Amino acid sequence: MGENYIPLYRKYRPQKLEEVVGQEHIKQALSNAINLGKISHAYLFTGPRGTGKTSTARILAKSLNCVNGPTVEPCGKCTSCIDITNSVPIDVIEIDAASNRKVEDAQNILEKIQYVPVNGKYKIYIIDEVHMLTNTAFNALLKTLEEPPKNVVFILATTESHKVLDTIKSRCQRFDFRRITTDDIAKHLRYISDKEKINISDGALYSIAKNSAGGMRDSIALLDQVSILGESKEITEDDINNLLGRLSFDVLYEMAEKIIQSDSINAIKLLEKVYNSGNEPVQILNNLMYYFKNVLIVKNCDNETSLELTNLNEAQLKQLNQQKEEVETHQIVFLIEKTANYIKEIKTTTNQQMWLEVALIDLSNLTNNTKLIELQNRIQALEGGEVSVAPIRHVVTPPVERVSAPIQKPVEPEVKQEPVQIKQEVVQEIKQEEAKTEPVQEKTEDKSEEKTEFTPMPKAKMLDPATDIRSLWATLLSHVKSPSTQALLKLANPVKIAPDEVVITFKQAIFVKQANDGTKKTAIMEAADAMFGQKNTHVLIRTPLESDVEIGKVAPAAKPKPITQPNEVKTLAPKQETVSEEEIETVQEVQKAPEKKTESTDDEPKFESDQSKMIKELFDGKYIN
Repeated sequence: MGENYIPLYRKYRPQKLEEVVGQEHIKQALSNAINLGKISHAYLFTGPRGTGKTSTARILAKSLNCVNGPTVEPCGKCTSCIDITNSVPIDVIEIDAASNRKVEDAQNILEKIQYVPVNGKYKIYIIDEVHMLTNTAFNALLKTLEEPPKNVVFILATTESHKVLDTIKSRCQRFDFRRITTDDIAKHLRYISDKEKINISDGALYSIAKNSAGGMRDSIALLDQVSILGESKEITEDDINNLLGRLSFDVLYEMAEKIIQSDSINAIKLLEKVYNSGNEPVQILNNLMYYFKNVLIVKNCDNETSLELTNLNEAQLKQLNQQKEEVETHQIVFLIEKTANYIKEIKTTTNQQMWLEVALIDLSNLTNNTKLIELQNRIQALEGGEVSVAPIRHVVTPPVERVSAPIQKPVEPEVKQEPVQIKQEVVQEIKQEEAKTEPVQEKTEDKSEEKTEFTPMPKAKMLDPATDIRSLWATLLSHVKSPSTQALLKLANPVKIAPDEVVITFKQAIFVKQANDGTKKTAIMEAADAMFGQKNTHVLIRTPLESDVEIGKVAPAAKPKPITQPNEVKTLAPKQETVSEEEIETVQEVQKAPEKKTESTDDEPKFESDQSKMIKELFDGKYIN
């Protein structure tokens, strides 16, 4: 008796296109191709397992080789149809690519492909799990797939189309098989149950359908497994859950209730009962995660959509509608994320029970103090209290006038005390201005403490061009990095400082020569580039001309007028740096040095020929006794 038993998934394998469950788009396309006689030489069927790829390939082969074919409805009684049903490899050859994946196997196919069909009109090769073929085997079939002999059809089936070479896919007509919906699976299971007289409830069939992940073959195999339980009583959903190691809805509802109420003690007690009944830790958390997923759907969808997405009955949906009021959406999402993380942890640990208990205690404390209304109340309580906040003070820094900016002293032997006198006058002016403006600043600060309104910046004054070059010269000197170059520039006089050109003069030609030296001029150019924010600023170093203006001779700027605007603070010029008498004496000595050089000495002749002068200047020499 047992020898004649045929498993249900083989017994109820579809024999016609109309018997294929789901895949309406594929059935329609293949039916139209057969009716119109547009049969391709190669097909690629791809999709998840148990969705009907191999069954559809056999139906297509039967439709092409039937004595009445090509036809959409093969008779099933002719020799060709019977051979295909019984898997007799005469005209339709099925090859498992997992065990025939070498290039030699592909060459064996090519050798036999030349023979004409025996019973049918086509010679059909069905290669299952074609992605298992090696690249060399694919390349061996490549040319034949593109231009096969007449009346030869290739049907390739795979669950992983991304592993198939693109050159193979481009030579085939591709059909993607989709996962079968839970409703379609449950309806087909009901049809088989009625035919086989299996006593099973609709809830149990839905549990089977949900567990199959869209595969019809897995669902029928599970139905065949539980059919032996329906001899004495009706098979219920609890029987399916016990068989699969899944938790019942009532247990999950109770466990979720303990978690939502942050009752970790009772949650652990319930977990102990569930674990001792033989349920695996990963399976427990998986069931709990899917339960929270259903709660999330019920929380955010209407009843009709919830019934469709969760596949729950009316009573279960009513319970979830009550439970959703106790938890908020962000809490449910957080519980799902945490559960998923603990599932990953449990899969890699050696002590799964400990991590299961830790996970449930952690989940039981997640919802505590995380409701939005509670957080809002706490924020309002904090905002309503007296919080000492320092007043915002808007301090406006007055702009510095460039009227008497610090400058470097030009070296002028005929002017000895004038630079020092200018400095002293400027210092006196600054002290007077500070004495006048101190009370104004105090008042401004008091106002800023009372009011937080923004005080506008005082307006800048028009500057004298000669005075402005002093400030620019000081800024340029501050950007010079070389100490020796800075020391040399103290003897210079700026004529023009602008982005387009910088002109610097020295009274002595020897200083011009030193400044034009490669390293020193490079340092000056880099300082000008940094000052103007550009590159390759043109720098000209020469001796002074008659039209040049010396900054040491420019008279100090006029005393600034007091500012009458109430919100403005009187601008002050920065203090000038004082020049010591020792520095002045040093500069005077340096300037006098070249003059001494020109005096005649006893060693040098008083009268020189032009040729002697030329040789002396060329080799930088001197006369000796």
